Amino acid sequence: MTEKTLNNRLVEKSVEAFITGLELYNKPTLRYRIEGFSFFLTNAWELMLKAHILNIDGESGIYFADNPERTIDLSKAMRKIYTNDKDPLRINLEKIIDLRNTSTHFITEDYETAYAPLFQAAVINYTNQLLKLHDVDITKYVPQNFLTLSISLQELSDAEIKAKYSPQMAERFIKQRNDVFVTDDLTGKSANYSIPINQQLFITKDPKKADFTVAIDRTSDTTLAVAKELKDPSDTHRYSYSNIIKEVNKRIVSSKIDFQVVSIYNGKEEVKNKFTRGHLTLFINFYDVKNNIKYAFAHKLNEEGDSLSYTYSQQFVDFIFLEIKKDPKACITKLKQALESK
Repeated sequence: MTEKTLNNRLVEKSVEAFITGLELYNKPTLRYRIEGFSFFLTNAWELMLKAHILNIDGESGIYFADNPERTIDLSKAMRKIYTNDKDPLRINLEKIIDLRNTSTHFITEDYETAYAPLFQAAVINYTNQLLKLHDVDITKYVPQNFLTLSISLQELSDAEIKAKYSPQMAERFIKQRNDVFVTDDLTGKSANYSIPINQQLFITKDPKKADFTVAIDRTSDTTLAVAKELKDPSDTHRYSYSNIIKEVNKRIVSSKIDFQVVSIYNGKEEVKNKFTRGHLTLFINFYDVKNNIKYAFAHKLNEEGDSLSYTYSQQFVDFIFLEIKKDPKACITKLKQALESK
């Protein structure tokens, strides 16, 4: 088998393992999904990284010299490619490898609260590295929205953990959970290490703004609390104006999209290849983003509430990128024309 053929097979198997992990994780009836997902996700990473090493060093890079039937593991492959041990992407993988190894001996169903943000970051990191290292776009296999994990969070207090598990198991669980949270702070809450996943329900009287409808029954035994504000926008709406621009441009480059905006300046035609503040303003104004809680959160800077500062959600960043990806050479021009005709 040629190195090229082996490389292609490794990448194909990597993509298959990754998709299998996604499908497993997003099945709500499976109680084994945390452990199963960690196995398939790490397998997908291992195969992808080995394929890259094969491109660089040939078969000698992935096989042991004294045992040609045995290949290196994910940890070794990871250290070969990501040499900086402070890299949030590498730290993220190391934590998930630890969880996979823990899953062999311990029940980890309740680890979802701590590890789901790491899983989400690992999913996005995988898709970016697959494109960067092998020029393979995962969205050709699964839709972009399937890359957002469906999670169920029921966080246990330390007392509940101790009541549910043996002393040894409880101690291990609490230490690992706290280590994950502390590391998040040490990496500067990098999106390459963890991506917070939150779901909120909001009541609106306008059906056009609703994702689904509900009926209110005053005689029901089940009560519903109306959410009037986001409790922690630092998690759900973490992007500043300038960070959106940086993230969108980063995705344009990593996805190798031929983004172009043609404009006339002093009678001369100019072509811009970067997403700018002006382009972001177009999106915000046309889609009335500041009045859409899904995309924007208004921070009151004074008691009167007449001075506001906005931060934006991951969903808004995803939306902008997908709109650009649909029509990279005309998206901005069409948006400007549509706004002018409003």
